[in-house]
Amino acid sequence: MTIISRIETFLVAPRWLFVRIETDSGIVGWGEATCEGRSETVRTAVEQLSELLIGNDALRIEDHWQVMTKGSFYRGGPILASAVSGLDQALWDIAGKHFNTPVHQLLGGHVRDRIRMYGWVGGDEPNEVADQISAQLEVGLTAVKMNASGRMSPVASVAEIDGVIRRVAAAREVLGEHRDVAVDFHGRFSLANARRVAPLLEPYRPFFLEEPVVPENTHLLREFTSSTTTPVSTGERLYNRQEFLPALQAGIAVAQPDLSHAGGITEVRKIASLAEIYDVQLAPHCPLGPLALAACLQVGFATPNFLIQEQSIGIHYNKGAEVLDYVVDKTPLKFVDGHIERLTGPGLGLEIDEAVVRAADKRGHAWRGPVWRHADGAFAEW
Repeated sequence: MTIISRIETFLVAPRWLFVRIETDSGIVGWGEATCEGRSETVRTAVEQLSELLIGNDALRIEDHWQVMTKGSFYRGGPILASAVSGLDQALWDIAGKHFNTPVHQLLGGHVRDRIRMYGWVGGDEPNEVADQISAQLEVGLTAVKMNASGRMSPVASVAEIDGVIRRVAAAREVLGEHRDVAVDFHGRFSLANARRVAPLLEPYRPFFLEEPVVPENTHLLREFTSSTTTPVSTGERLYNRQEFLPALQAGIAVAQPDLSHAGGITEVRKIASLAEIYDVQLAPHCPLGPLALAACLQVGFATPNFLIQEQSIGIHYNKGAEVLDYVVDKTPLKFVDGHIERLTGPGLGLEIDEAVVRAADKRGHAWRGPVWRHADGAFAEW
């Protein structure tokens, strides 16, 4: 047996929470339990869940996942699910290192040798969108994602709607016919606004329209998917198969679980299998750190219905640290023709610079998302 002897967490800039699990045989596994704006709370949850793991065999990953998710009366939610996710990733990292093989080999072997990547672009004006997309193309990406809007009124004005269309039109002009733009509604739209805007975007052929309604309104998704021919995606704020099921039944085309929020590698693999039944592709949400990205890639190399992978290298809110700052060898996460090639190192495939992580944890971070209100006092999605 490979006994879990120690579990630590590291709160590191710009907004991430790393998990380190050490075994009695000296193997160390790393995971990412980031929950943007709530990582300090998740850190406490990891400490409590560690009581269930220390002293037990690290290789019993499925059993540990079951105990952590179902062993108490109160279950689920973003805090507990994120804590489980980081621990689960670290356990898979240990298993890969124990057997000296990449995690995707333990998941059944690779079905592809590279994964297409996309980056996020901002900009409030069409010319800013164009400039930021050009920057992403210069680093070799062939796909981007952009916000459809900032704050939206519950019933949008003509100016608000036209602003969305102009921005996406500017993106399409830069990208041409052979590259893709996904448009993220980010839960900022009411159903009425989303249904109104979607047909107007169809001439620009978005790759997909993301999160047209907030996750608590998943019961409204069918009304949206039936109003557009554009593929619809959602899932970054859904935390298990049970929460994904109604979205799949509503006709989404792309499922976007986050491997640091939705139960880690163990649960996302099951979400992917469930999605496959509904002819739905997997495109994990990941505007996070190197460990979350590596976990996504390991799943992607072994998952038949995997579409594309988000990443946050160079993203605007990575202030104080970058994705590759905590990695000893940056080569595995290098873009090659808009893709990342199959990771071949053991475990998650990355070597974490532990000294840098420990130093960053001493500085810590207190990242918080913005709180938006409309003029009438109603809350808006950030």
